Amino acid sequence: MRPDIALDERLVKKAMKLSRTRTKKELVNQARKEFVEDRKQLNLTDLAGKIGFAKDYNYKALRTAK
Repeated sequence: MRPDIALDERLVKKAMKLSRTRTKKELVNQARKEFVEDRKQLNLTDLAGKIGFAKDYNYKALRTAK
């Protein structure tokens, strides 16, 4: 069964131009793939306060070590 969805044609045309896709099906599949990939990425702000550093950790020393 094919889903019947209403799409904003102006937005579809812009998206197809930006993504260089040729069909609406290809555009929708690419958009779904990118949506899933984006949601899988860890939001770095969620890590705030959850990472413990060693007390003797010196980030400045690492900048000059070469």
